[in-house]
Amino acid sequence: MRAAAIALVGCLLGGPAAGADNLSVKVRRQGDTVVMDVEANAPGSVGEAWSVLTDYDHMASFISNIKQSKVTAHDGNSLQVAQAGETRVGFLTFDFAVVRTVELVPQQEIRSGLVSGDFKSYTSITRLTPTPAGVRISHHGEYVPKRWLPPLVGPAVIESETKKQYGEFVAEIARRSAAAQGR
Repeated sequence: MRAAAIALVGCLLGGPAAGADNLSVKVRRQGDTVVMDVEANAPGSVGEAWSVLTDYDHMASFISNIKQSKVTAHDGNSLQVAQAGETRVGFLTFDFAVVRTVELVPQQEIRSGLVSGDFKSYTSITRLTPTPAGVRISHHGEYVPKRWLPPLVGPAVIESETKKQYGEFVAEIARRSAAAQGR
């Protein structure tokens, strides 16, 4: 089992986790494809959430499993992003690396696709919706890892790591929102 499958998601995770009411992650297998759906509620504005979710050059500072993250090409609302990191599961460590295209629909959607890395294929879309209490983040991804993924353990680990990752996103959005409000 390779961290690409685990950690993307990882795309792409240590730190504060959002409460059960604020975060829902569902991971399932369809043949070789891992299908992931995430719903997260965060305090703050759509702009603050957008700022965090697209802060690729600093993502390694607030997402614990990402060790390197940078924009390698930029053309208007199209980016190429390279990320690498590791995920620890018990006493095992899994390294991962991915280069992906990112299409931005400012303050609304982030669409990603695989260029190269530890997947056979990778597509995802993240949407932001304002709510009375802040912002709702909806993520749908479909990933085919290059390495074998244990049928029962693999999706459970991906789900756990994704909850941790989105908990870190929500915590960073909350931190930036509080800083903007002078708290």
